[in-house]
Amino acid sequence: MGVIAAALFLVGACIGSFLNVVIHRLPRGESIVSPRSRCPGCGRAIRAWENIPIASFIALGGKCAGCGEPISWRYPAVELLTATGFAAIFLLDGPAIPLVRDLLFFSLLVPIAFIDIDHRIIPDELSLGGLVAGLLLSLLPGGEWKRSVAGALLGGGILYATAFLYEKVRGAEGMGGGDIKLLAMIGAFIGWRGTVTTIFLGALLGSAGGLLAMRKGEEGLKTAIPFGPYLCVAALLSLYLGDRFWGMILP
Repeated sequence: MGVIAAALFLVGACIGSFLNVVIHRLPRGESIVSPRSRCPGCGRAIRAWENIPIASFIALGGKCAGCGEPISWRYPAVELLTATGFAAIFLLDGPAIPLVRDLLFFSLLVPIAFIDIDHRIIPDELSLGGLVAGLLLSLLPGGEWKRSVAGALLGGGILYATAFLYEKVRGAEGMGGGDIKLLAMIGAFIGWRGTVTTIFLGALLGSAGGLLAMRKGEEGLKTAIPFGPYLCVAALLSLYLGDRFWGMILP
């Protein structure tokens, strides 16, 4: 188990390197395949040895080998987060078919969270593409397609209704369409129970984050915060702690 977990840590680091490309390019409408990665400061193409996940950042001292400009901490952080996530998910799931589903789910949540933080958008390529993937993976052995469909419908439906009512009452948009599609995607992966848990935990996390943002910001109650990252964290918590949550409310 330890050897496989270590191998998945390395695989996750490589996936994290690719997710950095997705996070940077997808919101800008750029290809995530070509051209090769370049330094955002000097435009110099990054050599292969300079692009080794985590290790290159340390070897280069966090600076571009060409112009010496600092490299954002975000790059190694995403790589380390993804690597750790891959290893942890394997240790929690074990070597079974659901492992593939959960690794893909995690690999979608990471760029969604960071893109929403940076740009206040959730690309359809990730949310709607993930929705389709979640529904298809529910057809594999160990999956439950009925729960997947119910989760997608419930997730998208609840947030759509909430956003609709908020706009009618307040006369302003309180939740973007990206969050609605994201929760539908989450529901497709973790079912209707996981969706309910995600909404509950996401609301708690979002409220705490919103209060902190309002204290630091100057707009008070009108301070806008991205809800996507809170939903992503809540979805992962629901995936592995959801049964305990339901066990407490349904004895």
